[in-house]
Amino acid sequence: MSNAVRKIILDQSHRKHVGHIGSCLSIADIVSTLYDDVISISAPDDNDRDRVVLSKGHAALALYAALAINEIIPYSQLDTFLEDDSYLGVHPEHQLPGIDFSTGSLGQGLSLATGAALAAKMQKSKRKVFAIVSDAELNEGSTWEALMFAAHHKLSQLTAIIDYNKQQAFGFSKDVIDMSRLPARLESFGCHVIEADGHDKAALQAAMQHVSADGKPTVVVAHTTFGKGVSYMEKKIKWHYMPMSDAEYQQAIAEVAATDA
Repeated sequence: MSNAVRKIILDQSHRKHVGHIGSCLSIADIVSTLYDDVISISAPDDNDRDRVVLSKGHAALALYAALAINEIIPYSQLDTFLEDDSYLGVHPEHQLPGIDFSTGSLGQGLSLATGAALAAKMQKSKRKVFAIVSDAELNEGSTWEALMFAAHHKLSQLTAIIDYNKQQAFGFSKDVIDMSRLPARLESFGCHVIEADGHDKAALQAAMQHVSADGKPTVVVAHTTFGKGVSYMEKKIKWHYMPMSDAEYQQAIAEVAATDA
């Protein structure tokens, strides 16, 4: 499924000549694992279904791919990406089935997910809430406030998955605001922290399925590579913004296809 997600990301971003490609590729394995192996969604309107909040909303194309592959939205709807009157925008809209919260204002998604987890606890529902958070969002105080709140209220149904690719729009994270010793910082806020290879589906699955017996929210620090799967995009800041040329698209598709062989 991961490569199917990557192919959709490349196809649709090339078709509409837009960027955010590297950010989408970074979480392809995360969304694939979530929708393939972890979450329970019997129907998009089932009140007790698990929730997924894409806090790093600019990577919505990866989420759309997972929703289509899992038949939560029609596969054909992918071709409406960035078209007039479409709900498939650069950032996710809650009008789309399978999306509960519109996101894109970075630093807000984890707070929304925390509220959803609190609602589940108050309703005595077993549904789980997963938030995919960029490491750059950890530069914002609202993210840490959400973690403190979740720990205080023992929201063990909440799992935050940090896409720890160590770079952001303005450069490498260590040069913008250094987040070294990240697991220890998260633990000091009352979270149960699991580090995992963000491109190893078995490791991700085990980490995402963990529920703390002591009521702590879980934070999965997923070590990822920005632009994963396309050699010329990996760890290159420009692919936060830039669209692909025809030649770059053909190379990218060929590289992803080669890993299926």
